[in-house]
Amino acid sequence: MKKVVTIGGGTGSYVVLRGLKEFPLDITAVVSMFDSGGSSGMLRDEFGVLPPGDVRRCLVALSEGARAEILRELFNYRFENGGSLKGHSFGNLFLVALSGIYGGDIQGIKKAAELLDIKGRVLPVSLDKAELHATLEDGTEVLGETNIDVPKHDGSISIKNIVLKPSAHIYEETADAIRRANIVVIGPGDSYTSIIPNLIVEGMRDALRESGGKKVFVCNLMTKWGETNDYDASDIARELLRYSGLEIFDYAICNTETMDPELVKAYAREKKYPVRSGDELQKYAKNVITGNFFSESDIARHDSAKLAKVIAAI
Repeated sequence: MKKVVTIGGGTGSYVVLRGLKEFPLDITAVVSMFDSGGSSGMLRDEFGVLPPGDVRRCLVALSEGARAEILRELFNYRFENGGSLKGHSFGNLFLVALSGIYGGDIQGIKKAAELLDIKGRVLPVSLDKAELHATLEDGTEVLGETNIDVPKHDGSISIKNIVLKPSAHIYEETADAIRRANIVVIGPGDSYTSIIPNLIVEGMRDALRESGGKKVFVCNLMTKWGETNDYDASDIARELLRYSGLEIFDYAICNTETMDPELVKAYAREKKYPVRSGDELQKYAKNVITGNFFSESDIARHDSAKLAKVIAAI
């Protein structure tokens, strides 16, 4: 069976995984562990666990069986009323509880995978606790994933470099999955806070280099204020290659379908704009696949089925 590894954060990987699980594939989702905001950040600080949010999303995406829909709703349920639970999702709390019961983050994730009856497996990119540090073009230092993701600084200033402090090392089971993969999917997701954090853990470059699998870049639909202002697809691809150590992607998948003008206008109010494909993308991928990969909805999201069909055929 063809082995597919996805590398990313929560929302982008969720969309890809929902589609891939419909095909006869051996799926491994590799997830960033450096979230510092929201429920994940609070639980990390209070209980000393790895941030559970992105893991939860990937587990939910791969869940199957008769109870899948109920469990998905339960894991995604977020407490909205006042009190100490406000803002937390049930799934995050459940993962923390499982980690405590079974003696560690990995054990907790594997028990949750059993309960959700997932197709494939979900692995953290690293078990080390580290913070993202960004250096902007003007020399400003920004500490923490959430401060990069939601900039309190001038978001028009480009990110020059991003590192993990202290350094983090790749989880060995994750490295082994990448080495054995037939296809490695990188993206979509916020470039500097969801994708690149995975690529800069020590050992990731070696695992990617030692993998004989096809490397597939899935381009974001929209730019991100504070991260990819004015980027087109080639700019994003170039940055991911720079941090991954890869010379070129085997495939790049980029949406070229025109979005609803009202939806574009709504995103423009958040300083987010559709990512342009552009001719330069051919410099960074041997094969460029363009077309309609957009899901018609009230948010900008890839169509899971369309993406998975292309990836599964590689």
